[in-house]
Amino acid sequence: MSSIWNQARRAARMNPSIIREILKVTEKPGILSMAGGLPSAETFPVDALKAACDEVLSKNAKEALQYAASEGFGPLREWVAQRMASLGMTVSPDQVLITSGSQQGLDLVGKILCDAGAPVAVETPTYLGALQAFTPYEPNFVSLASDEQGVDPAEFARLPHDAPGTRFAYLLPNYQNPTGRVMSLERRQAVMAAAKAANVPVIEDNPYGDLWFDEPPLPALASFWPEGTIYLGSFSKVLTPGFRLGFIIAPSELYPKLLQAKQAADLHTPGFNQRVVYEVVKNGFLDEHVPLIRARYKANRDAMAEGLKKHLPPGCVWQSPKGGMFFWIRLPEGLNAMDLLPKAVDAGIAFVPGAAFYAQNPDPRTLRLSFVTLTPPQIEEGVAILGKVLRDALDNGAQPTP
Repeated sequence: MSSIWNQARRAARMNPSIIREILKVTEKPGILSMAGGLPSAETFPVDALKAACDEVLSKNAKEALQYAASEGFGPLREWVAQRMASLGMTVSPDQVLITSGSQQGLDLVGKILCDAGAPVAVETPTYLGALQAFTPYEPNFVSLASDEQGVDPAEFARLPHDAPGTRFAYLLPNYQNPTGRVMSLERRQAVMAAAKAANVPVIEDNPYGDLWFDEPPLPALASFWPEGTIYLGSFSKVLTPGFRLGFIIAPSELYPKLLQAKQAADLHTPGFNQRVVYEVVKNGFLDEHVPLIRARYKANRDAMAEGLKKHLPPGCVWQSPKGGMFFWIRLPEGLNAMDLLPKAVDAGIAFVPGAAFYAQNPDPRTLRLSFVTLTPPQIEEGVAILGKVLRDALDNGAQPTP
């Protein structure tokens, strides 16, 4: 029986997140999950948030619980603008749009910049959530060759220039999801010079920049070409994802259209959440809180690095990240991460197959491990299980994988 619902063409391009589907599996008792990109719940500042909720409801309940401005809570926008100075950016509060998580920022960018068939450039590999956000708007993804420092600057010269032109390049310079890599200062300068020369705007996504372990963050890509860059940030990794707060910093000429897209999507980000977060951060709380997160994550990073060296079979390749939440691993020839996932889950661990992070030509030998939600002993146990799954597959004569 045919349906009476004639869906839009874009609906057919929407697909479930493989990560969200895997997370359903990890709800089984006893599974050690290294799959989801979830911050550790142990880092959530519950007491500070509770006190801020009480403060907001005691002093500004009517305003906090009412409809609010689409641009966002003014003092929070001012705080964000001032905070960007540490990344070399000069930002006016009028450029700041508070969003329902940085994921909404990606959707708004896609909505106003993507047309069917228009080229959109992405790193190889790139954030799965960005591919999901852009795909319904039917762009033609162009994969940019990338190495351990990110995108190759020479790639910009080969991007399509004829109409409709490459709409933007989507880049994650800090502890990228999924690879964990970080761009050096020299690479940032070269990439932005190449983007500007090619007249290709940049979408800079920076949810992990505060999660550095050994060296403080380098200047934002936007600092090198402010008028050609949209910057996306988030409170999810430094406070809590449950409040769904992110922000866009946009050039003045684009801000009105992003605001209109935001208004059409949800009118405004919850005002209560914005006021609570501002109450928490306004007096420097993050300067005390985020170092505690870094210390915890660094210890977990070190535990996973040691476990990988100890337990993975020869032929596995990875780099220890300098920040963020992820290890990116390429398996030996003959192994396919997607095929191995059910065996890993049966053995008691979960990971994300890397193929989902490619816009084109996925590499079936890759996988992503998150190290922040488990304890170091759990990480050791989980990596040992993963190593056994891989060794068993190799011993059983895995078929060659390109």
